Amino acid sequence: MENQKEESRLYSRRSILTGSALVLGAGIAGRITKAYSEPKPAADTAPPLPWKWLKLDPLEAGRRSYRSYLEKKG
Repeated sequence: MENQKEESRLYSRRSILTGSALVLGAGIAGRITKAYSEPKPAADTAPPLPWKWLKLDPLEAGRRSYRSYLEKKG
């Protein structure tokens, strides 16, 4: 009987809510610090829209993609 009381003390509602709140707070804090630590992307690196259409050679595109697949191992 005492063993059962000891187990119920380990997992109270308060301890579960406190633990989950700590995990949630740590996740939010980690996400905020990651968002501010990442470098900002360079602006205006792409040419202005609309982009011109280019005709691609299907055989050359296939060769390049196959070579890229072999060099980068998948």
